[in-house]
Formats: sequence, structure tokens, C-alpha cells
Amino acid sequence: MKNHFSVFLFSAIFLFLHCNQTLSQSPTAAPAKAPAAASAPPPASTSSSAQASPPVMVPVQVSKGPVNVIKILQKAGGFAVFIRLIKSTQEDIQVFSQLNDSRDGVTIFAPTDGAFSTIIKSGVLNSLSDHQKIELVQFHIIPKILTTANFQTVSNPITTLAGSGSRFALDVITTENMVNVTSGLTNTSVSAIVYTDSQLAIYQVDKVLLPLDIFAPKSLAPAPSPPKPKKDDGADTPVVPKDISGAVSCVMLNTMLISGVIIVAAAFPL
Repeated sequence: MKNHFSVFLFSAIFLFLHCNQTLSQSPTAAPAKAPAAASAPPPASTSSSAQASPPVMVPVQVSKGPVNVIKILQKAGGFAVFIRLIKSTQEDIQVFSQLNDSRDGVTIFAPTDGAFSTIIKSGVLNSLSDHQKIELVQFHIIPKILTTANFQTVSNPITTLAGSGSRFALDVITTENMVNVTSGLTNTSVSAIVYTDSQLAIYQVDKVLLPLDIFAPKSLAPAPSPPKPKKDDGADTPVVPKDISGAVSCVMLNTMLISGVIIVAAAFPL
């Protein structure tokens, strides 16, 4: 009996101590919730029925008008001399107007700085007049868009902003993968595509296109023939005086002979 009571008492004490220890510990099943302000945003729903908030629109300045040819050449690099000529002749304004007012577009053959080295060192470029520099720049600009595919079907000679005709003839000839450009004095090829879109095409050439009108010696015009004298019987025709000194001498001699005969006859009457 005492043994049973001892076992019962020991069990009761153990159960009492275990319950107190369990109740004194904090529950670990459910962690404490974070503050509402620091809670992470819920993931975006992938359901098609969920309505997403509209995106924030950032104001962007839309470029108006055609592209800037000068900036394109500056970004490409190696066209400093051509850029300087375009600015000094104000042909950038002409190109801007052509791109803005016409749907034909513009094609530019842009010579590199190395292409200008020959005519710069020889002093030819500085010797050109302002009008000739304008013509030189215009000779590299075609007032219509020419893609690489158009080069195969283009009609020669090509009309440039400088004009047309034999003095401004510019031909484009394609051979396999090469595009040759010739002006009669210059024969070069397109070495790179600098820029191209639906309205503007800029091609790199390694020689300056020299038009015949500026760099070819012009034939001298024949000297004008002296004017022919007019044949006019009117009063305005000058009368050339005649030499009558001989006739006067003969008249005086005859008069003296007659006078001598009369005197002799009077002295010796019949």
C-alpha cells in the first residue's frame, strides 16, 4: 500500500512540475507578426482578371523635324573638314530644308579627312572662291534617297544639288559588292555606310568628288573677229578725198602754152 502511494505521489509531483514549465514558455508555433508598415508588398497577381495600376509616364521631349546631319557626322568621327565646309557654306540648312519639305529624301557622299589631305596640302581648297566651295559641297549631295539597292538601277548621270550636265556629271556604277562613284576627275568607292533611314543616307567615300566645272581647265573662247565694215551708199558713208594735184599742174601748163602762142602770133602778124 505504501509503495502504491509513493508511486502516485511521485507521478503527481512530476506532472505538476511539467505543466508549470510548459506554461511558462512562449508558444513557438506562430511567430510574431511584423508591423504593418514594414510588411512586404504582396506579389503581383498573374490572373488576367487582376487590374494593374497604370505606369508612371516620364515626360520625354520628342525631336521635331528631320535628323541633324552635322551631329551624325560628328558622332561617326573622321569628317571634321567636311563638317567645316558644310557649316561655312550653310549647306546644312539646305539639307535640313530638303529633308523637311520634300519626301524625296537626301543622299550624301561624305569624304573623310584623309580624302581632303591632298587638296589641302596643295592649297587648292583654300584657293577656291566661296561660290566654288558651295558647289563642291553641293556636288556631294543628291536631293533624293538612294539605298544600296537603288545603286543598281539608278540612271546616270545623277543630278546633285550643284546641278547637272557634263560639267557636273556624277556616275554611280555597281560591280559585284562594290559601289564606284566617278566624276570624270575622281574615281572612288563607297567604303562604309555612315547612316541610313527612310529619308537620309550618308555614305563614306575616301576621295573628294571633284566636279569638272571647278577643277577641269576650261577651254578658252575664240577671240571675236573684227566687225565688218557696213556697205551703205547713204550720206553717212565718208568720202575719200582724191589727189588732184597732178590735174591742176596739167591745166596750168596748158594755160601757159596757149598764152605763149597768142603772144607770138601778135608779134608776128600774117
